[in-house]
Amino acid sequence: MSKILKSPGKYVQGQNVLGTFDEYLQGMGKRLLILIDPFVDTFIHPVLDRCFQGKDYDLNYVTFQGECCQTLIDQLADTAKSENRTCVVGIGGGKTLDTAKGAAYYAGLPMVIVPTIASSDAPCSSCSVIYHEDGTFDRYLFLDASPDVVLVDTAVIATAPSKLLVAGMGDAMATWFEARACRASGKNNQVYAKPTRAATGLAKLCWENLKRDGLAAKLAVDAGACTEAVEVVVETNTYLSTVGFESGGLAAAHGIQKGFTHIPALHRQLHGFNVAFCTLAQLVLEDAAEDLKEVLAFSKSVGLPVCFADLGYPEADPATVRNAAEKACVPTSTIHNMPFPVDSEMVYHALMAADAYGRSFSGI
Repeated sequence: MSKILKSPGKYVQGQNVLGTFDEYLQGMGKRLLILIDPFVDTFIHPVLDRCFQGKDYDLNYVTFQGECCQTLIDQLADTAKSENRTCVVGIGGGKTLDTAKGAAYYAGLPMVIVPTIASSDAPCSSCSVIYHEDGTFDRYLFLDASPDVVLVDTAVIATAPSKLLVAGMGDAMATWFEARACRASGKNNQVYAKPTRAATGLAKLCWENLKRDGLAAKLAVDAGACTEAVEVVVETNTYLSTVGFESGGLAAAHGIQKGFTHIPALHRQLHGFNVAFCTLAQLVLEDAAEDLKEVLAFSKSVGLPVCFADLGYPEADPATVRNAAEKACVPTSTIHNMPFPVDSEMVYHALMAADAYGRSFSGI
């Protein structure tokens, strides 16, 4: 079995790089379909107007609305083809970016991704997480390639609430523990190959960076500052976590998170917060006591959830949690990348135990 590592064609990060966006679009043509998150349109649009002024670009801005679902992706792909667009650009949060990637894929066009928050590892990946229109998980859409360009303006990201950066830490934190499990089990990564040593190493670097710089980055963003710690954590959340999960592999944490999409009370919770708690459940499954203590301490220090109450679900219904555990164990779930067999009963008990440990750690 071959080993494969996938990553973006070009990764650009720095303060105010959005102001020179056109410099990174070589070979993309000049007829851009730009899918933009409504929450950032008001302050990103003027920056792009100044950047493209007098440069003969034809820009069609479409505001992202609704869910990252197949219907919206198809509509955007049809628009791109009917207007003879040369490139699809996604600007915003995870679902906006995943929708743009899906549209570019179906339209057969280059994709350029501009995350405005560092709340997940979606930007650099070669897959989109597709949901049903009601918000429940549909499937992964695996793309032929990673984005051609990922441009990360840390001056923009540092202005977002620190809660979003922390959510990205939750997603990135899982990267090492899941990649470690995949290597131990000998299972495939997310691109249907064995993980390279480089991918596993980058996954481990995620956790090392977060332990060293996570709290400092959160405090800096709280103060409206963009420091080297912020740069490190943004790169960790956005690039290292992507290569680490996609080429290193996923396991129980994200498998359980997919089960969480069947808990309506958690639909509006940030992806990284759900993943952080599911990481605790994975560590319970592994009986990794020392890692569990370390993750609990880190999570509390930066504000990641350690129990259902922290997720806004204080009265967790056992029947609902059990149903989520069953959904987490469907045959296609990444939970089966663990180095031992896992069933829904084990997942249910791991979730309830993780909740109890988190409540005890928080003194609840």
